[in-house]
Amino acid sequence: MKTWKTARRDLLLDRPLIMGILNATPDSFSDGGSFIDPHKAVEHALEMEAEGADIIDIGGESTRPGAPAVPAAEELRRVAPIIEHLAGRLSRPISVDTWKSEVARGALAAGAEIINDISGFGFDPAMAPLAAESGAGVVLQHTRGTPDRMQTCTDYEDLLGEVIAGLRSSVDSAVTAGVERERIVIDPGIGFAKDTAGNLELLRRLRELTSLGLPLLVGTSRKTFIGKTLGRETGERMVGTAATVALAVANGASIVRVHDVREMRDAADMAHAIITS
Repeated sequence: MKTWKTARRDLLLDRPLIMGILNATPDSFSDGGSFIDPHKAVEHALEMEAEGADIIDIGGESTRPGAPAVPAAEELRRVAPIIEHLAGRLSRPISVDTWKSEVARGALAAGAEIINDISGFGFDPAMAPLAAESGAGVVLQHTRGTPDRMQTCTDYEDLLGEVIAGLRSSVDSAVTAGVERERIVIDPGIGFAKDTAGNLELLRRLRELTSLGLPLLVGTSRKTFIGKTLGRETGERMVGTAATVALAVANGASIVRVHDVREMRDAADMAHAIITS
């Protein structure tokens, strides 16, 4: 049975895992400002666990297109108290959504056990050695450029080929630093340096990414390409998100990263029941 090893446990991948999103930011595209108060953030995390989340992913810097960078000290100030409050109360693992090694180190010390790096270890050279030293589970995502400019980098000669090559390079960097393959999950980076057509193509051809031999995480929740495709504002994208979740699971995703845990738990489980029946 395939598993994903984190710093504290082995997560079974015999069914789709739900990663619940917790943004401790004032400016995230969907829920910015909603959970910057640590008490509200803790309540929301516990609610997501009750709704069926397998992992809680906590971030202190918005990575929406055009978002400015946040200093590491401020990012850690936002996430560390939440992780500390949750570490003894959640039965589920905590992931920290950051590309900065300073933030990841503080989050791991506070109780996180997974590093979710949008840059695939490409922005901070200290991240891969930290992951190896800590034994954390890692998510290596594909992108081009930092969030403030990534949507100027959406032209590809061969989208799938370039995404696979970028992910393979990230995996090689991680393994060379000493991260075991059993700790690595890959993410094609839906919405990161991809336009609407590119995101739709990635989802349609998702199974090609399984050629890397690693579990696949997909994050589509409420994203702009759903809004552009359906003509829906951010708060009206749940049904569109559910369609992408079901198709991602049908096309090989092991983990989906979502805002609406209860609804996407059902969508993922239904898709899984169909493909395994």
